[in-house]
Amino acid sequence: MHTAATVTDTASIETRRSSFYRIILAASIGNALEWFDILIYGFFATIIAKTFFPASNSTVSLLITLGTFGISYLVRPLGALVLGSYADRRGRKASMMVSIVMMMLGTALIALMPGYATMGIAAPIAVVCARMVQGFSAGGEFGSTTAFMVEQAPERKGFIASFQFASQGLSYLLAAGFGVILTNTLETSALESWGWRLPFLFGILIGPVGLYLRKHVHEGQNFREARSEEHPVSTVFARQKGRMLLAIGTLVVSTGTSYVILYIPTYAVRQLHLPESFGFMAAMLTGAILTFVTPFVGHLSDRVGRVRLMAWAGIVFTLTIYPVFAVLGEHAGLGALMATMAWVGLLKAVYFGALPALMAETFPIETRATGMAISYNIGVTIFGGFAPLIVASLIQATGSKLAPAYYLMLLGVISLIALWRCRKTLNLR
Repeated sequence: MHTAATVTDTASIETRRSSFYRIILAASIGNALEWFDILIYGFFATIIAKTFFPASNSTVSLLITLGTFGISYLVRPLGALVLGSYADRRGRKASMMVSIVMMMLGTALIALMPGYATMGIAAPIAVVCARMVQGFSAGGEFGSTTAFMVEQAPERKGFIASFQFASQGLSYLLAAGFGVILTNTLETSALESWGWRLPFLFGILIGPVGLYLRKHVHEGQNFREARSEEHPVSTVFARQKGRMLLAIGTLVVSTGTSYVILYIPTYAVRQLHLPESFGFMAAMLTGAILTFVTPFVGHLSDRVGRVRLMAWAGIVFTLTIYPVFAVLGEHAGLGALMATMAWVGLLKAVYFGALPALMAETFPIETRATGMAISYNIGVTIFGGFAPLIVASLIQATGSKLAPAYYLMLLGVISLIALWRCRKTLNLR
């Protein structure tokens, strides 16, 4: 027989649980929208190249498109400075609201922009501007939302913050799903004319949902009780440069892998000479692994330590990425491509499932959003945003299909050194 107290306790637990998952959804939906737009732009790079950046040579056209993709990342550190410091001074929620509105605006511009044939040179200029708006908003998104999440559940930092990256996996799944459906159901002419715009239009619809959810959440108690930092940017650069460098270092292999995955559909077509849908199917598998494995890793990191998990994943990744790509190059096919991306996705999930919480622990609460935003966006800009262009250029220059493996091995070594320094200097486990 249930007593009134038992019923009340049960209702209270259910309320807290509902609030917990509403917080996760409100915070991670912006990151999901950001990554969905990034992935769609990357996945449909060859079509966008024809639409907005036509050139006599298809390779030159693609490199211009990927270069434009990278140029938008130059704005991200500026967004990190402005929106990250705004989050530390005025609140995580305020910054989160601004960033998602700007994301919606940038997505709408790309979705509705007429092509070069209609607008001439104004079309590619407008696309670059739209990507820069997206870049600015994304600059403040990671720092603000990750700080918000870990401050809601400080005893479960790894688990709650892991949804920040699990949402990226869901974005891979959705974006690649659009790729599979569109490439298998539309004629090439229809896909190039209007079909590629459909996922961007879908992205616009995600924005209002995120805006509504964020409007109805509240700051974490730790942040409300912390001393406000009126000049977080100057504090980070004056006193926390070492922490910032370590945060960038731990990030680079994760962000480099993300953007190489984004390049895989193009790589599959141009280097492996496989059907376009194969690359999207492999990316869908990677997205599914990232979506469902990442939260379990985050939970595990709360128990066994983040640096330990990430170090093992980083070592295995660095040692195996070259032979994996070598086998893929020799035995190109759907099975080999799926196996490669499953292996990459699994190791990435183990590594980056614990990463958001580790980056949050690198900075004190007063400068957490600013420190994470600056570190994340410098790392993503240098090692991630230009990764597709770097890889494509390396392949073009060397004629080797193994260029992605060389790049990722280098990033793996950098991140392992950074993890070792985190353990030695910051005593992070």
